[in-house]
Amino acid sequence: MAPSPERNDTRKGRKFRPKGGSHRGPDRRPAGISDDWIWGWHAVEAALANPRRGTLLRLLATPDRAKQIEARLGRGQAIEIADAHHIGLALPQGAVHQGVALRPAPLEEAELADFEARPGAVVLVLDQITDPQNVGAILRSAAAFGAIGVILQDRHAPKLSGALAKAAAGAIEQLPVAHVVNLSRALDELTAAGWRAVGLAGEAERSLAQVLDGAPTVLVLGSEGEGLRRLVAEHCDELARIPMPGGFESLNVSAAAAVALYEASRSRA
Repeated sequence: MAPSPERNDTRKGRKFRPKGGSHRGPDRRPAGISDDWIWGWHAVEAALANPRRGTLLRLLATPDRAKQIEARLGRGQAIEIADAHHIGLALPQGAVHQGVALRPAPLEEAELADFEARPGAVVLVLDQITDPQNVGAILRSAAAFGAIGVILQDRHAPKLSGALAKAAAGAIEQLPVAHVVNLSRALDELTAAGWRAVGLAGEAERSLAQVLDGAPTVLVLGSEGEGLRRLVAEHCDELARIPMPGGFESLNVSAAAAVALYEASRSRA
């Protein structure tokens, strides 16, 4: 009689069963490429630890990663064991998944009213920044420097998954994100609620350090190519620049966001 695959830990095709979970063998090819996947160890670990995620639709992991998931999280969700190649088949070409990929239920979005205008609070508004790695890096910096939320457009913004989630390294699980139809109207609503909107613009007369004062601040960043759109800039209370004494004209938008968030954290201190 052939040994049970659950008892045979040394043969090819070995299976691993987390507590309370189930799985399929490594010869099952994950079906259907989707842009809803999250991959990379830090992004997936954060999503699994987030109770707001609710039902997890699929979780693919190599045997070693499956052991890590059980050891660190003790979760009972089903893990589908697969080798790295088969995990990659479910993801966009070139995705560096580090042996784990997750298709989670969507997160509930924040509303503008959820962002309380208290002293020292900072919210980011991203005006048509479409590169997922830039947005992911911005979310990571926002979480690191204590921003309380990020606002994106319904259109002209990447999905909170895939390359964005990997670049964010778990920040999308802890940082509230709101989507709005019209950024100018959203800035007016925030201003009415006690926020002060500061747009980053290289041509501004005053520096960010001169403008920030510890009041509740909305930092507004535009795309790398176009910067802030005219109408969005007109709905900011003030424009400010990041001084660049080295003579270079501009920064990558994610680097500019990190500098601005650091400056805002200094104003709180």
